[in-house]
Amino acid sequence: MRTDQDIQWMQEALECARRGEGLTRPNPPVGAVVVRRGVAVGRGFHRKAGGPHAEVLALQQAGTRARGATLYVTLEPCCTWGRTPPCTDAILASGIRRVVVGAVDPNPLHAGRGLRRLKRAGMEIVSGVAGDEARALIAPFTSTMTRHRPFITLKMAVSLDGKIADAAGRSKWITGPAARNVVQDLRRRCDVILVGATTACLDNPSLLPRPARGREPFRVIIDSTGRLPYSSRVLTDGAHLQTIVATTMRCPAARRAAYAACGAQVWCLPSSAGRISLKALLRKLQGLGALHVLVEGGGELAAAFLRTGQVDELVWFVAPLILGNTGVPAVGGKGWPLAKAPRMKLVETRRLGDDVMIRAMSERGPH
Repeated sequence: MRTDQDIQWMQEALECARRGEGLTRPNPPVGAVVVRRGVAVGRGFHRKAGGPHAEVLALQQAGTRARGATLYVTLEPCCTWGRTPPCTDAILASGIRRVVVGAVDPNPLHAGRGLRRLKRAGMEIVSGVAGDEARALIAPFTSTMTRHRPFITLKMAVSLDGKIADAAGRSKWITGPAARNVVQDLRRRCDVILVGATTACLDNPSLLPRPARGREPFRVIIDSTGRLPYSSRVLTDGAHLQTIVATTMRCPAARRAAYAACGAQVWCLPSSAGRISLKALLRKLQGLGALHVLVEGGGELAAAFLRTGQVDELVWFVAPLILGNTGVPAVGGKGWPLAKAPRMKLVETRRLGDDVMIRAMSERGPH
């Protein structure tokens, strides 16, 4: 039976879980809180794959105070051995009386098994508390479990008339500091930050979150022909081991070897009509354990992802300025007829200084 306090404590568990976003690949972020007589006596969040799970950390902090208490956990506790023992074993040994869960494990092999084991042992189980938020938190993990590809966020900073750069390719800075700070938060949540060769050449970005706060996302440059200069920041800033140059056989072997000599991974991928197969790229990224990919541009790459139907989330930062018809469009290519245009579901708008953030989701969602 749910109590009036269950949502409050689950919100606290969700806040714990968010501290681990961008750190846990290939595992999902999870948070847990142990509550005894209305007081939190243990908290934990999953910090990295191979490390203790959130429930174990919260129970360790609670110690003997866990006996007779309630455990709030954002995701169903695991009941199988992996790199760590099953969390259900630790819960059963702790004396916890009641377990409240936000989301059921989306892994078809595990879904519901942990809860059934705890229930058979006589524990009171309540699931689905703050379920929408709990499922949204693990949407990237759910995507890898059910669709066998990472969750894709397409982010753009655009003018009011939908341009991402002026006629000379200048884009710094379309949006203001508040919007750029939110972009850094978004980067810290992701496992991969991906741009096209034109963006990498014009902007020479580092693509790393600032400050990183322990995050080490992969940086992927889509470069079919080897245009990326050897002096690029992604090859020279000391984080080259986080750089992947995704290319094709159209890139000369000597350039591929030079990128590798800089310390980058070089992936020579299948192509069609001169363009890298995004499906092949996403398979490779999932092989790295990546859950969440942030596509940051440019317009041609944005169009390519939209045409595949694999964009799960759009995050548009709109600045109150006009660049005119010679500016670079946010989405390149020949466009779509109105009846076939990609449509998303608006889920959030927020003012950030003089700019506006618009967030929209695919109506399909990970299942």
